[in-house]
Amino acid sequence: MFDGLQNKLQDVFSRLKGEGKVTPEALDAALRQIRLALLEADVHLRVVKPFIDRVRERALGQEVMESLTPAQQVVKIVRDELAALLGDEGTELRLDGRPAVVMLCGLQGSGKTTTAGKIAKRLKKRGKHPLLVAGDLQRAAAVEQLKQVGRGVDVPVIEPEPGESVVALGTRALGIARQRGHDVMIMDTAGRLHVDAALMDEIRRLAEAIQPVETLFVADSMTGQDAVKSAEQFAAALPLTGAILTKLDGDSRGGAALSIRTVARVPIRFVGIGEKSDDLELFHPERMASRMIGMGDILSLIEKAEKGLDGAETQRLAERMVNKQFTLEDLRDQLRQIRRLGPLASVLEMLPKVGPLKALDASQVDEGGLKKVEAIINSMTPQERNRPDVLNGSRKRRISMGSGTSVAEINRLLKQYKQMQKMMKGVQGKWLRRAMGGGAGMRG
Repeated sequence: MFDGLQNKLQDVFSRLKGEGKVTPEALDAALRQIRLALLEADVHLRVVKPFIDRVRERALGQEVMESLTPAQQVVKIVRDELAALLGDEGTELRLDGRPAVVMLCGLQGSGKTTTAGKIAKRLKKRGKHPLLVAGDLQRAAAVEQLKQVGRGVDVPVIEPEPGESVVALGTRALGIARQRGHDVMIMDTAGRLHVDAALMDEIRRLAEAIQPVETLFVADSMTGQDAVKSAEQFAAALPLTGAILTKLDGDSRGGAALSIRTVARVPIRFVGIGEKSDDLELFHPERMASRMIGMGDILSLIEKAEKGLDGAETQRLAERMVNKQFTLEDLRDQLRQIRRLGPLASVLEMLPKVGPLKALDASQVDEGGLKKVEAIINSMTPQERNRPDVLNGSRKRRISMGSGTSVAEINRLLKQYKQMQKMMKGVQGKWLRRAMGGGAGMRG
């Protein structure tokens, strides 16, 4: 996420820190590079110029020039101004009325149908009883796609009758939602260009008929300025209440995220960060700004860990590490815990790019490598997992056949495991217990 922008900004900050004292000349050179980095990241020119002016004004103030760490102060200013550009914290959906109507709009291919399912899943977790409506009558197989999405999140779908218009469908679905006692109705719509007068008139008439309390523009973040221009035009035609940026996990630039609020005057409410039904998150501008400059997103990582990890199992593994009892079976269990957090690349992206992590390239992570390790350990007997020193040539050949790997891969795993053991022996138990949260305190 934002790799291109992140790498360029990191280079600028590194050169600035190398200057020691931040002079006006050094600051101007840095700001020129930041301006170029933002433009290359497809950030709108209307956004870039005032942003650079604000950073320059604050950076030339006393808080930087008289600071003992002026370069770090400049980094903080850039981060704060990026967060300000991104807008306010995302908020949960307003659910006024019964049913509360949520309507999605946007360009074709922006991810509206998938997002409708994610919203339904999120609302179910809040104890709601949502209904999905298949209002994309333009795209072949769109109705069937939403039906599949609905089955995946266990939410019913109202589909159109033969020859029915989307306005008639929306009105009929509203009556069904009331009759069945649904408290939220989520209306999917066809992708449309803002220059298509007939389709824009259609969605305006649909909005008048179903009176949505939330009208959300769904934008593919990877399309950059195209998404921003479309949001601006949709906002002129409809009373948009927010935007949802999809495919943010694949966005290496960040132009749409940084521009949409200023140019289209539409707040970002949610972000899609994966393909699973749970991969829809509230928008956090400060966390996103930190990612953009390489400071990571530790808060989101902690939240992922709290949701995805088994506390008792994590505690057990930590205690075995402290007591130097960590076996290959424990390693397998630890890898399973890590994989519950989602794709490893997305987890690594949340770590700050400092020290030894600076050279870490999340995009180069081999997810299949973890599966191979698990397959190798699963092909061992309990004795071999707990006492890998018994592994001789014939045992390794048996394991390689059972796991679909090579003896060389097994030897590599054993070598890495021994290195882990050495590292653990070099760590004092008291220090590790403190780092892991203090033993009993973790159980509560």
